[in-house]
Amino acid sequence: MGKNKLKKFAEMETFENVFQPPYEPMAGHWRERFFHNDHPIVLELGCGRGEYTVGMAKRYPDKNFIGVDIKGARMWAGAKQATEEGLTNAAFLRTNIEFITQFFAPDEVDEIWITFCDPQMKKATKRLTSTWFMQRYQQIVKPNGRIHLKTDSPFLYTYTMEMLRLNPYPVVANTDDLYAENSDEIEAFDDARALQTHYEKQWLDRGMSIKYVEWQLTHLTSFEEPTIEIEHDTYRSYGRNYNVGEK
Repeated sequence: MGKNKLKKFAEMETFENVFQPPYEPMAGHWRERFFHNDHPIVLELGCGRGEYTVGMAKRYPDKNFIGVDIKGARMWAGAKQATEEGLTNAAFLRTNIEFITQFFAPDEVDEIWITFCDPQMKKATKRLTSTWFMQRYQQIVKPNGRIHLKTDSPFLYTYTMEMLRLNPYPVVANTDDLYAENSDEIEAFDDARALQTHYEKQWLDRGMSIKYVEWQLTHLTSFEEPTIEIEHDTYRSYGRNYNVGEK
């Protein structure tokens, strides 16, 4: 591990807004022990640098936001910004998302945002919008809580829409081009358009469309996993050192 990563991990240990091993038992107690309010809890899964977690915390001071990711060196950026800006409604949890039910009690979470996650084209159970994950979200999200997916991936978007077709979750908003002409007039897209991550700006700079879907997590008792063949994405992202506007 490089010296820079070691420095970040050491600094993360000092952040009061970061929860990582050894874990403090927080399930059912996030509002009481950390946020000290009864506001809604919103998760950003696969938060990376926490750009949405921090941005949404600033946009909605009456909601509590928790960014979840396993990569601490990336999470450091959002945790540090939230600390420096005194955001008391932003926290970060370092864990694999597969274990999410261990950290939240039933109905403790109000919303989930999934922003530009790996589409996991090889294995369905690793996709954050798969029925495997839907069953886990249902254990922690209150009935009719909202799930938001924002993605550049045609593969993940197609897969998710098929999952929603087969499993009757009510779709609240849906577009395969979030920034298309007149889309700014649709109120349901406001939050999705309000913030842009580093990678989203990269995709837009390359002329790619951004897909967005929002649905209600009604509690289903049976699930049907999509089996359709979907063409794989063939492009790749640039590294973090890439500056938007470069060619």
